[in-house]
Amino acid sequence: MAEIAGRRLAEPVVAETAQPTNDHATMDGYAFAAADDGPLEIVEKAVFPETKPPALEAGRAIEIATGAPLPDRADTVVKREDAVVDGGRLQTPDLAAGTYVYERGSNVEAGERLYAAGDRLTALDAVLLRDLGRESVVVTAPLSVAVLATGTEIHEGRHTDLDSPMLCNLVRSWGHSPSYRRSVPDEGDRVERRIAELASEADVVVTTGGTSVGKKDYVIDALESLGDVVFHRVRIRPGKPIAVARLPDHDALAVAIPGKPIGAYVSAALVARPLFTGDRPTPTLERTITHDIGLGPEGFEYAIPVTLEGDDATPLGHVDSPLAVYEETFDPSVLSSSTRAATADGFVLTTEPLDAGARVHVIPTDSLE
Repeated sequence: MAEIAGRRLAEPVVAETAQPTNDHATMDGYAFAAADDGPLEIVEKAVFPETKPPALEAGRAIEIATGAPLPDRADTVVKREDAVVDGGRLQTPDLAAGTYVYERGSNVEAGERLYAAGDRLTALDAVLLRDLGRESVVVTAPLSVAVLATGTEIHEGRHTDLDSPMLCNLVRSWGHSPSYRRSVPDEGDRVERRIAELASEADVVVTTGGTSVGKKDYVIDALESLGDVVFHRVRIRPGKPIAVARLPDHDALAVAIPGKPIGAYVSAALVARPLFTGDRPTPTLERTITHDIGLGPEGFEYAIPVTLEGDDATPLGHVDSPLAVYEETFDPSVLSSSTRAATADGFVLTTEPLDAGARVHVIPTDSLE
């Protein structure tokens, strides 16, 4: 249970019993039945978390510690600092039944399904799983993912590979095991051969670059030769020329990511992520967009990077932002290459132009990892 963070459940988790199994005090003080008239005689023994509580007769109260089980009949706790005790008797406080009591079965019902297969676990989940009595859970094995950059300029060291480290970190944040397999030049036979080699070693091959229609874009041809391209291009900008292919001879999957770094992030985080994490809803933050934003051709969903401050979402790339790329119309082509856009706090997805002052839903970047 000490190593569950980031892992995904292979089977659902169902509560076998109600939790907690007994009523417990949530404060140090005195336990009693709210219906009893006072003053109440305080019995000699106190109740601690490790002790079995004695029976509590009508008209009596008992000293109790935080986390200790309540005696039968007791349904209320008065904090020690609020208790009025005189001559071994407790003045009945005006408290509703259930005050400072963690009631039996109030946390989890017997038979309740708390986790589904595929749920990603966090450190916080260890609290509930241990409370359910789980010493271990069955999780899925992480995928082995080979990350390969394509491009002669990268292979020969003239350009820095900006995408592969980012993609390795994304894959790792999704609970899988990436390995950086360096680069291959823009030569069709070498691209195909290298993808085939990696597909024989890994569950998934993730390539960067070479997914458009340029003369030296060989990745899609290689995937068509090695297997079946499920799709190529999506209606999102930046990040449009992503592709996914099945490589049946190698029992592997290939994900071809476009080369521009911000487009690579958008296509990986917004399109490819469900392949690694399952189809899980992405949380959003409602904010106010600070500037008018025009869009280019219709028929696309535009991923607009924004920075957040208070209730405001400022489009990063607008001339009034720290990254001056466009003034009126969002420019995904230039912005896709602008590494300063990596400082975005989130993305706004829209198919319609935005007016300054409009309320928008922002997908925080940290929710994509």
